[in-house]
Amino acid sequence: MDTKYVHGYAAPEARRLGDQADTLAELLHAGTAYPAGSRVLEVGCGVGAQTVHLVAHSPDAHLTAVDVSEESLDQARQRIPGVDFRRADLFDLDGEWDHLFVCFVLEHLPDPGKALAHLKTLLRPGGTITVVEGDHGSAFFHPRSEHAQAAIDCLVRLQADAGGDGLIGRRLYPLLAEAGFAGTEVEPRTVYADASKPGLVTGFTRDTFTAMVEGVGETAVAKGLIDDAGWARGIRDLYRTTREYGTFHYTFFKATAHRTPGGAS
Repeated sequence: MDTKYVHGYAAPEARRLGDQADTLAELLHAGTAYPAGSRVLEVGCGVGAQTVHLVAHSPDAHLTAVDVSEESLDQARQRIPGVDFRRADLFDLDGEWDHLFVCFVLEHLPDPGKALAHLKTLLRPGGTITVVEGDHGSAFFHPRSEHAQAAIDCLVRLQADAGGDGLIGRRLYPLLAEAGFAGTEVEPRTVYADASKPGLVTGFTRDTFTAMVEGVGETAVAKGLIDDAGWARGIRDLYRTTREYGTFHYTFFKATAHRTPGGAS
């Protein structure tokens, strides 16, 4: 799988992924629970940030979680004993599964449609897939700042340069439909944070979204997408949204679909 994880694998990114998963657990995992004994495959599990919540919601399912990074898998194994963690490239996966869970993976792939078409072959007839992705174009905030927007746009450009798509959330329906899945349903899962929701201000606006943008600053400046002063101003303005009268909005998209009982599209 020819892909590059634009956020890197350093310790701060692992912490950010954990903060994000824990803060958004109810938002992203509500409605997802798998029956006892069902065979569930989590694709692109990383450090296990989402795996924790899959286990909590479906404690009696048989969960296998795969990732391309052995370093990330080592952290996941320490964090969540009892899960079958395996190193595997998405396109090397085989077997037959009852359910697939794919969270924040397609945004990093150069051909997400091809990936979904392959994942479909892993599902038993009637099996389901759940896909969760964000869309950085859905971020809007107060106080308004062109500098903050420019910093976010740098992240989107860098992700595109790495072969991904930071705006992929809006594409989930056509991607799944074109890959041959049936019954595709997509719903927005919106985060809105202001001072009346301090947990979201800290856990999402500051420690998830702003930290994600801030983490690509050195690369954005080195590639000439923005200068040092512009970057510093953009990040400073993003942090302004976490203060007393700041607000922040972002939309994730959660899609579910299935393979038809006859196995055809």
